[in-house]
Amino acid sequence: MPVRRSFAFKCTVLLMLWVLVAIACAQIPAYTFWPAIFGALTLPVALALNLLAGLYWLVRRWPVAALPLGLAVLTWPHFQRGLAVHPFRVAPAAAAQTGQVVKVLSANVRIFNVYPQLRDAGLHSSREMVRWVAENPADILCLQEFYNEPVGTRSQDGNVFHTVDKIGRQAGRQAFLSKTVTNSAGAEFGMAIFSRYPIVNKGTISFGKLTQNHAMWADIRLPSHDTIRVYSFHLQSMSMEEKDIVDSYSSKAGLKQKGVGLLRRFKRGAIARHWQVDTLVRRFERCRYPMLLCADLNDVPYSYSYDQLADHFQNAWASVGNGVGSTYNGRLPFVRIDNQFASPQWTVDDYWVHYEIPYSDHFPSTATYRLAKRQSAQ
Repeated sequence: MPVRRSFAFKCTVLLMLWVLVAIACAQIPAYTFWPAIFGALTLPVALALNLLAGLYWLVRRWPVAALPLGLAVLTWPHFQRGLAVHPFRVAPAAAAQTGQVVKVLSANVRIFNVYPQLRDAGLHSSREMVRWVAENPADILCLQEFYNEPVGTRSQDGNVFHTVDKIGRQAGRQAFLSKTVTNSAGAEFGMAIFSRYPIVNKGTISFGKLTQNHAMWADIRLPSHDTIRVYSFHLQSMSMEEKDIVDSYSSKAGLKQKGVGLLRRFKRGAIARHWQVDTLVRRFERCRYPMLLCADLNDVPYSYSYDQLADHFQNAWASVGNGVGSTYNGRLPFVRIDNQFASPQWTVDDYWVHYEIPYSDHFPSTATYRLAKRQSAQ
């Protein structure tokens, strides 16, 4: 039987078409055609099966392998989004580095576990999280879901949550707190950027009403006299409880009971996130400074949100990491929803996820960037 009429060849062609369609789906915002989000989510499966098809044809009839393997090469950046592969990469030695080096920590600190249902004995996790962040050697800290009790606030917890003072002034950093809520006791909720270098300008980007889902930015003057812009943002939550997700795929009864509600919430969240990321990308396009982005995307690497950022920026994990790089600290495995991105002026030297810091439902991440060429302020 001719190869082109064989069942294996037809399956290979269909797999290749699946890859292309899934990639196309990742470029369609949910507010335009929401079912595309599910097509994009199938991309890692399609990429893996296409690679297996290439290996199959290498053994069976190697000239045919050029089709799936050629597609695998062309779509390798998409493969790297979900499973980074750099087995022989070695971080550059300090002596070999040229240009200004900047180390950045990004973390969703889950309001330092201040709520009663998050607290543990003696506020151990809260104290340890604040201490670890304050003592972290990073030059710039981007903290989402931030909580602060200003010095002088009367609190039964003492000074545990004087976080701006502990992470900022006491650690030799400037602080920019983007407040979304101040409660009756004077405690502040929002996001924060801390910097060992001068913050020369700053601002907040709301997505309509200012909520925890917003963005903030700071222009920072480096010792090299370059000015860079750092963005930190928190996109719309998936609005789904982890238990409901686990229940939905654990049994048919769970799927029937939870499935429709989860689908509805997932759709609403995706529409909001895709509109929010489009709003941010338009802002990024107007910025002339080298940029660093720290984000709780609340979305996976195979999504429109991630795709739009990856079109303009380097993802730190995909550039230098190995493996999945999951950042969600929960029962859902292999989920990377927290990311750092860098504009083309930067080289990513290193990136790692701090799995040893389990105090939030997100693991913190640290990256080291190098700005090789001096940029003039504009």
